[in-house]
Amino acid sequence: MIEQIATYFANNGGQWLEMLGQHLAISGISLAIAAVIALPLGALCARTAFAERLATGAASVLRVVPSLAVLILCVPYLGVGALPAIVALSALAVPPMLINTVAALRGLPADVLEAATAMGMGRARLWLTIKLPLAFPVAFAGIRTAASEVVASASLAAYIGAGGLGVLIYTGIGAMRFDLLWIGGLSVAALSLVVNRLLALVDARARRWQRAA
Repeated sequence: MIEQIATYFANNGGQWLEMLGQHLAISGISLAIAAVIALPLGALCARTAFAERLATGAASVLRVVPSLAVLILCVPYLGVGALPAIVALSALAVPPMLINTVAALRGLPADVLEAATAMGMGRARLWLTIKLPLAFPVAFAGIRTAASEVVASASLAAYIGAGGLGVLIYTGIGAMRFDLLWIGGLSVAALSLVVNRLLALVDARARRWQRAA
């Protein structure tokens, strides 16, 4: 098996890099779209308890819907390729980002906010110097969760011709090539771990900056 894997990389290393690039592109675009939707929506829904319950309830329902089901539902309307995969993965990434953003902002200490307001801070300064730094750890945890889920689920993009590392998995299943299954599965798992680790480093650096400030 190890010899077969080594032979694959020796003969198809460029193709593997191309699939890796496709996987990263689909995942990155999906996460960016989800962040543009979820973070402002979370900040808006955090204003009232009713909006918080509504947002978290809807997001929790979306979380139980399998990404493959969303992907299949998108195909009749968006066709095959990268677009339906990005839509499905964005839908997968929105709930954890939204839930954590709402929780982060709703959990801000009221006494700190009141003290900052009493000191004469405007809304913009209050957001930049108090709310965002305090809410960052919890909100960013949602982004990390979404990133791990999206990178792992992006393998499904190959099912509708969007490319990515999932091509190796589906090809291995169809051709009974266990070396391709191992390469595809381990590549996706390693990529997910690497992305999570990089985001953890970003989180740690941001926390050090906060403590220093």
